[in-house]
Amino acid sequence: MVSTGDPAPVFTATRGTSDHEAFDLDDQLGDGPVVLAFFPGAFTPPCTNEMVALQARIDAFESAGATVFGVSADSPFAQGAFRDEHGIEFDLVSDTAGEAIRAYGLEMDIPDLGLYGIANRAVFVIDDEGAVTYSWVADDPTNEPPYDDVIAAAEGA
Repeated sequence: MVSTGDPAPVFTATRGTSDHEAFDLDDQLGDGPVVLAFFPGAFTPPCTNEMVALQARIDAFESAGATVFGVSADSPFAQGAFRDEHGIEFDLVSDTAGEAIRAYGLEMDIPDLGLYGIANRAVFVIDDEGAVTYSWVADDPTNEPPYDDVIAAAEGA
């Protein structure tokens, strides 16, 4: 699992937008802190709460010069609908192949719900040099991150 001080694994995926643009984490580094918020699945209550809470704090992240990305194994179509329904302005990244989820050590299964290879809830802040300056991984995927700590980490990155 990726921890504070580690180099952030870079990955490519698809943005959950109507255009399904390519996403490359490497292209995002160097322009201020990057916040990667991994979440298990769009439209689930805890994930909706988290993404809406991050959106509610987007001004604080922008003031810190940070760019926020939500990352899940959901399809770009599901993520696009999720963004639209909940007014999420930051990009969601569709990691349907699970490259990022595995690279960050977050892959989990919830067999009772028929979910396999999804992301555990976690947040990483990455600085301009590509180093992880903050990491939080949920003990239970229904837990939400400490938002004030994430903002402080983004301000300090």
